[in-house]
Amino acid sequence: MTALDLNFVRGQFPAFASATLGGLAFFENAGGSFPCRAVVDRLHRFYTDRKVQPYAPYSGAREGGAEMDEARVRLAAMMGVAAKEVSFGPSTSANTFVLAQAVRQWLRCKDQAIVVTNQDHEANSGVWRRLADEGIEVREWKIDPQTGSLSLSDLKALLADGRVRLVCFPHCSNVVAEINPVAEICAMARAAGARSCVDGVSYAPHGFPDVSELGCDVYLFSAYKTFGPHQGIMVIREEWGMELPAQCHYFNAGSLYKRFTPAGPDHAQIAACAGMADYVDALAERHGITGDAAARNRGVHDLMRAQEVAVIAPLLDYLAARNDLRLLGPRAAADRAPTVAVALDRVAEPVSVALGERGVACWAGDFYAVRPLQAMGVDLSRGVLRMSAAHYTSAGDVARLIAALDEVL
Repeated sequence: MTALDLNFVRGQFPAFASATLGGLAFFENAGGSFPCRAVVDRLHRFYTDRKVQPYAPYSGAREGGAEMDEARVRLAAMMGVAAKEVSFGPSTSANTFVLAQAVRQWLRCKDQAIVVTNQDHEANSGVWRRLADEGIEVREWKIDPQTGSLSLSDLKALLADGRVRLVCFPHCSNVVAEINPVAEICAMARAAGARSCVDGVSYAPHGFPDVSELGCDVYLFSAYKTFGPHQGIMVIREEWGMELPAQCHYFNAGSLYKRFTPAGPDHAQIAACAGMADYVDALAERHGITGDAAARNRGVHDLMRAQEVAVIAPLLDYLAARNDLRLLGPRAAADRAPTVAVALDRVAEPVSVALGERGVACWAGDFYAVRPLQAMGVDLSRGVLRMSAAHYTSAGDVARLIAALDEVL
């Protein structure tokens, strides 16, 4: 495989030329990535030339509506789904909340159950757990307290009686970072008569998924963590989407991409999301990746992952060798996203402050992953230090992080 052209990549991100951000070794990507230039340019153009009600029959409005449609069509083609199956909302937390209201109405039979995990960010956990207030049985798929892993045999047992209608789980956790076998889990759910909802927020920044290959009914992620604007993106497959009760204005219920959008979307940010597709295409062209949109996306996905696996391995080796911290999740870089959380022998927040003083950007806390941290016995009053890379992270950035950790710890 061709190696990622890191100079070309970093040249696509204005932040690396910023007087404020450009000098940092940036390891806060799991909190929000840098936006690529194509997204910034599209957002600026929309606010300059298109910031009127879209789709109206005059210049600016027509172009604005066309750019919103372009974003939906191109992202859908990348992920192997129909354009109408891609909808936008203010955040993934908001999109999941709206979806849960639809499921609340859909699960009318009180002898039905859903499965949630304690590996998730709270956005794909709390809203589902609250369905217990309606008398719906909520079954918890629990992680191993030592490794943070989810066992497929445990899921099989939860599905055995045929009463589960929905399985909600993460592509990977934002603190454990182990990449779950999504296609296998979705196939198990489907065989048991259940739908599947995948939180992809912590995985999608490391390569946009081919949703059709994964086989899930819903896939959610956040554009502001995939080099775009602050939007939540939800892929909901048509069969289940049209079965679920609509959560929109009644006269929009026939449109799948409007069906779970109860409020007006942010027009400019939707249009700017097309810049993420621009970026994938630019990477594909630079590295000689050809084919249709889905094939180009798969090639870029693999390119990103190979770069991340290589660059994060020295950090994992360094942390695993220390006896004053606990590395959460797999030690092997290939088994995880490059999001690295450690429980220290002290409060983590001052360590992140000290790293910031040395030009290394990361943070500490619970990252809304209270349930998995508690399950693994992490002291929440100390929190964890989280260092998260992306495909634009360099080996030099990692070396600088390791050197700073050596000083601070």
